Amino acid sequence: MNVLLIGSGGREHALAWKLAASPMLTKLYAAPGNPGIAQEAELVALDVADHAAVADFCREKNIDLVVVGPEGPLVAGIGDDLRAEGIRVFGPSGKAAQLEGSKGFTKDLCARYNIPTAAYGRFDNAAAARAYVEKMGAPIVIKADGLAAGKGVTVAMTLDEALEAVDACFEGAFGGAGASVVVEEFMTGEEASFFCLCDGKTALPFGTAQDHKRVGDGDVGPNTGGMGAYSPAPVMSAEMIERTMREIIEPTMRGIAEMGAPFSGVLFAGLMLTEDGPKLIEYNTRFGDPECQVLMMRLKDDLLVLLSAAADGQLGHMSVRWRDEAALTVVMAAKGYPGTPEKGSVISGLDKAKAAGAEVFHAGTGLKDGKIVANGGRVLNVTATGRNVTEAQARAYAAVDLVEWPEGFCRRDIGWRAVEREQAG
Repeated sequence: MNVLLIGSGGREHALAWKLAASPMLTKLYAAPGNPGIAQEAELVALDVADHAAVADFCREKNIDLVVVGPEGPLVAGIGDDLRAEGIRVFGPSGKAAQLEGSKGFTKDLCARYNIPTAAYGRFDNAAAARAYVEKMGAPIVIKADGLAAGKGVTVAMTLDEALEAVDACFEGAFGGAGASVVVEEFMTGEEASFFCLCDGKTALPFGTAQDHKRVGDGDVGPNTGGMGAYSPAPVMSAEMIERTMREIIEPTMRGIAEMGAPFSGVLFAGLMLTEDGPKLIEYNTRFGDPECQVLMMRLKDDLLVLLSAAADGQLGHMSVRWRDEAALTVVMAAKGYPGTPEKGSVISGLDKAKAAGAEVFHAGTGLKDGKIVANGGRVLNVTATGRNVTEAQARAYAAVDLVEWPEGFCRRDIGWRAVEREQAG
C-alpha cells in the first residue's frame, strides 16, 4: 500500500515509525513532515490546506490511504474532499470533527444524549460570560470554543483569574477560536486519556494514557500541549473502560451518526475520573500528542491494517493487542515555551539517546547546515519502555540526559502518579 501521512509533529513521527514497520506498506509519503519523519518517509512539499492539490498528488502516486495526523485539516474538511475524489482516508468528516473543533458543539451533544460531563454555559459575548462566572464562582474552567493548539483552556482558581480568561478570549488572545466561550464547572478527580478506533459503526478500544499538561514539575505553571505521557493509565481499570464505553463513547457514536456524521477515525476522550464515575472533559478527533508516542511503542499489531479497517468500515471483527510493558515519553521543549520559544539552537546527542534504548520522536525540529535545530515549542519526545512505569521513566530520563541541548528543558517528574502507586503497591 502507498500511504500519505499528513502532519509534521511528534505524533506524526510516531505514526510514521509504526507505519514504516508494516509489511503491507509499499511507500510512505509525508506532508510536510520533519527531519525525524524523513528517516521513515519521503517528504513532499504539499500545501495540505489545498485539498485539490492533495487529491492530485494522491492520484499521481496511487495513494491507497491518507492518514491525517493533526486536527486542523480534519476540521477544515480534508476527509470529505478526499473521499469525494474516491480516496480512502483515516480521519473523520468535517462535521464529525466538530467534536474537537467546537467545545460548545460537544457540550450540546452531551446534553442531548445524557453523556456525563461538567455543567456548562455557552456564550458569544463577554458580558454574559462574566455574569455567569460571577454567579458560579471559582474554581471554574474557561474554554475558547474553537481550536487553540491546546492553549485555549484556563482552569481558574480565583474569580479574577476567571474573568481575565473570559476577557482574553473575547479580546482575541486565541484569534477566532475565542469568539465563543464555554464556561464549565470545575471537576475534581484524576484525568485520563482513552482512545477508540472508529469506523462509523464500531468503536474499538485503543489504549489508555495519562499526560501532564502543565509546564512545571508538580503540575504547576501554565497549560501546554503536553509535557509528557505514559501508558497504560493505571486508573483505567477494565471496569472503568467498560463504563466509559457504555456511558460516553457509545452514546456519542449513536448521537453523531443520528446527526448525519458517523464518526470514522480515532476518537480521543479526555476523562475526569470523579467519585460519580468517568466524565467527559473534551473530545479530540485525532491521536493525542504526546499520548500517540507511548501508544505506538506498546502496540503489537500492524497499525496500517487497523487504520485501513477503520477507513473501510471493517473494525467489527478486529481486535488490538498490546505489549505488557509500560511506555513513557518526556517532552523536551525550547526555553520560552509555552510562551515564545527560542528557535534555531543546535541539538546533538540523539544517536546516543537512541543507542541507550529510547526512541526520539521529532516534534518541532528543522535541519540547518546538516544539523538538527529547534524549530518549535515542543521539540523532541524521548520515549522508552519498561516492565512498569518506574522502569520506563528511569530509561527515558537516562536517554534525555544524553541529549546535548542547553537551550532546551523538560519536566523531571513525568509519570509521578504511577510511580508513587507502584512504590506504594
